[in-house]
Amino acid sequence: MTEDRTLYTSRTLPYSPKEVYGAFASADLLALWWGPEGFSNTFEIFEFTVGGRWKFIMHGPDGNNYPNESIFAALVPDARIVIRHDCPPYFTLTVELTPVSDGTHLTWDQVFEDAHTAQAVKQRVGSANEQNIDRLVHVLGKAASAA
Repeated sequence: MTEDRTLYTSRTLPYSPKEVYGAFASADLLALWWGPEGFSNTFEIFEFTVGGRWKFIMHGPDGNNYPNESIFAALVPDARIVIRHDCPPYFTLTVELTPVSDGTHLTWDQVFEDAHTAQAVKQRVGSANEQNIDRLVHVLGKAASAA
């Protein structure tokens, strides 16, 4: 059972699944919105293919750098992205994109290695995930206005 080690977030976005998926698939777009408010990213490796590596540094507003390494475990264009975070805290992120009449219903589920880790990061990660999605919406809005 993974319920005690999973953090869930969901939201309906006013963009198509293709647009939302594209914001993950493009290193340039992803670097603009990945992470909580105030963070920026430097991508060292970005291989958006099944089994591809994603190695990057998140630069925090506090001046600290946070190295990250992940693997794209599954990719279904315009529908599903599974990312395995291969450094502490270990987790698997599954993003599902479901078309709805007013855009895309996004679910963002993080399954941590154990319940203790999930509970330890729950408060910080829950709000960070919401900020992440806020930033995604902002970047998609800018891309739509530029088109």
